[in-house]
Amino acid sequence: MFNTIKRKSITLLQLLLVLVFIVFEEIIWEGIAKPIYTYVHALKVLQKVEAWLQGVNATVILVIFVVMLASVEVLGLYAGVLFVSGQAALGVMLYLTKIPIAAFTFWMFRVTESKLMQFGWFKWLYEKLMQAIDWLKSLEIYQSTMKRLKSTKEKIKAWLKQLKAKYFAKESPFVKKLKRLYSSIKRALKRD
Repeated sequence: MFNTIKRKSITLLQLLLVLVFIVFEEIIWEGIAKPIYTYVHALKVLQKVEAWLQGVNATVILVIFVVMLASVEVLGLYAGVLFVSGQAALGVMLYLTKIPIAAFTFWMFRVTESKLMQFGWFKWLYEKLMQAIDWLKSLEIYQSTMKRLKSTKEKIKAWLKQLKAKYFAKESPFVKKLKRLYSSIKRALKRD
């Protein structure tokens, strides 16, 4: 009995970890933060900042990075508290506000990674975090969830493609009707 409860509790905990990771990885990072990161990375002004950061002392880089990372995490936690306490709109707005800051922080990490890795404890924490992510991704529950998610994405894309072909192709009956309607409204307005 105790072993069954223990096994089910561990499975539930793994499922929760996987779901949280998937939400952050697939939805927040891939859908929102990664495009912002790509945009931020391409800004010319940040290329100047990147060159400046290369000349800054590693300890200063570490302090700036830790302050930015802590700020992002505090904003995320506070957004979660607001969301749970019934102020969902404000929580979501605060969370969306933190995403560009998180993207900038991630960009700064990538740009200054070699300097940050000079600190043994930082390198150790980073490696442990990467091992934890690898472990999470190796779980069967993660892999099966990702397969289902991929299958669902493909079905949605196929459905949208069919919808677009049926209703929004250049010569579809729907588009022809819209064009006729637009033309008749335009003619009626010209007469007045």
